[in-house]
Amino acid sequence: MMQLAGKTALITGAARGIGRAFAEAYVREGASVAIADIDMARATTTAAELGGSAVAVQMDVTDQASIDAGVSAVIDAFGHIDILINNAAIFTAAPIVEIERAAYQKVFDINVSGTLFTLQAVAKHMVERGQGGKIINMASQAGRRGEPLVAVYCATKAAVISLTQSAGLDLIKHGINVNAISPGVVDGEHWDGVDAFFARYENKEPGQKKREVGEGVPFGRMGRPEDLTGMAVFLASDAADYVVAQTYNVDGGQWMS
Repeated sequence: MMQLAGKTALITGAARGIGRAFAEAYVREGASVAIADIDMARATTTAAELGGSAVAVQMDVTDQASIDAGVSAVIDAFGHIDILINNAAIFTAAPIVEIERAAYQKVFDINVSGTLFTLQAVAKHMVERGQGGKIINMASQAGRRGEPLVAVYCATKAAVISLTQSAGLDLIKHGINVNAISPGVVDGEHWDGVDAFFARYENKEPGQKKREVGEGVPFGRMGRPEDLTGMAVFLASDAADYVVAQTYNVDGGQWMS
């Protein structure tokens, strides 16, 4: 039995990587999925590859008009939104004394403000519709602790965890469950950029940091996008109706809470 049959989902940053893996899993479970991304060309390609249950939607989560237009486009396409995954995010790293205000602001605009105001736009629709819904935010093990070179990114993900708690407590009275997934280190093209930051600041060879963090995972390897999909399906399903304001670690044993 498909767990999300008849449901409709909006996933931000879904043209590639973890977001795409979520979209693929949701389609397999019977959902219709909006592939929302700032890169419309890639979103269109992804939606086409997923088939008739997927549509591409242009969305820049730093722009309120773009968020509102994207949400409206999904409602026009599917009639309503049952599930939101706030997946769009970026990474940055620098020593404390080298953090630049513009870089700080960009990461917070996408990772925190983008999460909050996309959540808000979809929650308004869910409240008005009166049939509840499921909202899943993407946190990180980086939100559980500080790291010397990753102060800004860690702070954004800590904010996502806190936001998940507050929104979850506020919206459950409308039957809207807000929860989060906290991955550890997940392999993918984005890790080339992460590895480059550490190569620069820790004087490591390209690929060295990636190899080290993979070896440090108790499970024995870095995560893969598909390792996160089971939790994403669960939190979007009826089985998670009594789960409220929680952040679940899916990280191969890197963090225990």
